[in-house]
Amino acid sequence: MEALSGLLTYVVPFLIVLSVVVFVHELGHYLIARWNGVKIETFSIGFGSELFGFTDKAGTRWKFAVLPLGGFVKMLGDADATSTTTDAEAARSPDSFPAKSVWQRMAIVFAGPAANFVFAVAVLAVLFVLAGRPFTPPEVGMVNEDSPAAAAGMQVGDRILSIDGQPIASFEELQQIVQASPDEPLALAIDRDGETIEMTVTPARSDLTDRFGTVHSVGLIGVGRSGVEFRQSNPGTALFEATYETGRMVVGTLAALGEMITGARGTEELGGPLRIAQMSGQVAQDGLVSAIWFTAVLSINLGLINLFPVPMLDGGHLVMYGIEAARGRPLGERSQEMAFRVGLALVLSLMVFATWNDLVQLKVFSFFSGLVS
Repeated sequence: MEALSGLLTYVVPFLIVLSVVVFVHELGHYLIARWNGVKIETFSIGFGSELFGFTDKAGTRWKFAVLPLGGFVKMLGDADATSTTTDAEAARSPDSFPAKSVWQRMAIVFAGPAANFVFAVAVLAVLFVLAGRPFTPPEVGMVNEDSPAAAAGMQVGDRILSIDGQPIASFEELQQIVQASPDEPLALAIDRDGETIEMTVTPARSDLTDRFGTVHSVGLIGVGRSGVEFRQSNPGTALFEATYETGRMVVGTLAALGEMITGARGTEELGGPLRIAQMSGQVAQDGLVSAIWFTAVLSINLGLINLFPVPMLDGGHLVMYGIEAARGRPLGERSQEMAFRVGLALVLSLMVFATWNDLVQLKVFSFFSGLVS
């Protein structure tokens, strides 16, 4: 019974969420490919042997496969599901993918990630109208003892109105200004029980050293947020707000990856399928709104990762097609083969590393060592 409960709690929500975002991604490739006259042989959710499916009037086999950890659209002229090799005989057909112009092929490849972003924007817009947009008010929920905030007289429940005359709308804005101002006095206007109070707080300098020995100084005042509020959006502005939120997530993800590369941030946050499954189960227990929000976030991340310029990913294909457009002819078969081998090694290495992080974070190794100790 416990195994069945775990399956329903984690595995099923994970497979549903992953299947949705993969379907959206592959549907983007499919629609633009069909629009450009490419024959689609297979549209698969998952890899391996087929579990069930059907063939439509256009001859496309739509199927669910036994290993539901991704998906693919196989077009006429592709020798494999990843479009890394070409079926020379099928490629002669005008309906094949290789027979299309380089710009058409680039559009087809880009359509997958683009579909993930469009889907996320649409989902978030609907959520903002119906359930509201998550918002962290600039309200103090905690004050550390012996901190600059405590020394200035700041109290739990205080709401930050402005810093140096600049209006503050969220706790994140407060953090950005404070972190960028170590040892610099900041003039704060605070709302306390309807009364406006002015005070000066000087953020304490905290030095962080990355793995390369570079020191990063940030300011801290020793306060924590109070919680999250939800504000329903106007239908007329929800689409713009959802687009902004999607862009904010993309920028935040890229910034976090940059910090990991420079050593300013730990790599333990990188997660793989096990962590996604755990998070899927957790958000599913929090309700439908949380599950839909998580699906939109995962769709954004899938679209972004696929745009990375790594062979085997959509971004890698776009780079190679860009080179082909600039040269007037594609790279040689040897060069393409080497590029895809490097890309495969990078992708597999990242998967192994992310899975290792999952096993460590989920304390799987500790569990087994406890069994034998």
